[in-house]
Amino acid sequence: MFFSLKKKDKFSYIEEGEGKPIVLLHGLMGELSNFSSLTSYFSQRGYKVYAPELPLYSLPVISTNVTNIAKHVAKFIETVIQEPVILVGNSLGGHIGLVVSHKRPELVTALCLTGSSGLYEKSFGETYPKRGDYEYVKRKTREVFYDPTVATKEIVDDVFNTVNDRNKAIKTLYIARDAIKSNMKSDLIDIKIPVCLIWGKQDNVTPPEVAVEFNEELPDASLYWIDKCGHAPMMEHPDLFNEILDQWLIEKNIAPSVK
Repeated sequence: MFFSLKKKDKFSYIEEGEGKPIVLLHGLMGELSNFSSLTSYFSQRGYKVYAPELPLYSLPVISTNVTNIAKHVAKFIETVIQEPVILVGNSLGGHIGLVVSHKRPELVTALCLTGSSGLYEKSFGETYPKRGDYEYVKRKTREVFYDPTVATKEIVDDVFNTVNDRNKAIKTLYIARDAIKSNMKSDLIDIKIPVCLIWGKQDNVTPPEVAVEFNEELPDASLYWIDKCGHAPMMEHPDLFNEILDQWLIEKNIAPSVK
């Protein structure tokens, strides 16, 4: 499904629906379209869904890190939304959500992490693959999913184009290395808001033990597993993902009173 981008100040974002604000944070190799099913579902159930483009490639190289991307998201919430939000983050997006929740707790009412970095993740590798090696990129992209057919040609092409854009490749490596250094383990106890963990049982990027550790260390966490699922549950099992998150928000009395 196609959603049009809005622009305000330095922010580009999707905005759909009316009601309680949810902000969707994509991963390092992710796209806003990764959350298309969630956007459609929740925008029809009393939520206003926002999906900002993260400044992965627009910051100066020296400023391209988790902290500054999190500051961008916090500023987006303050400038565009102007009220506390529910954050939903996949992979690096989850890590950004954790940082915002820790540093700016007044901006976040609840957090949903799926395949989140912040404790441990396997990256593409220590260095980028040889330029032009499409089959390698295709294989590595497919490994992210339990069902490799989810990695469509469009998705593989996007990753391949990033690999072969020197500026994007350098910044992607900077962020990936900084994400590994920016371990959140000692900060988790300070994140008091409700956290919903939705994890693929076959996630080989942020393996199941990462979800278990998040669940143990976060003061108010709930962990849900999705079987036959890799690193991006909202893409591989969108209906089940939406159902789990929707029910959790109801159970935590976070959902809109009228749906």
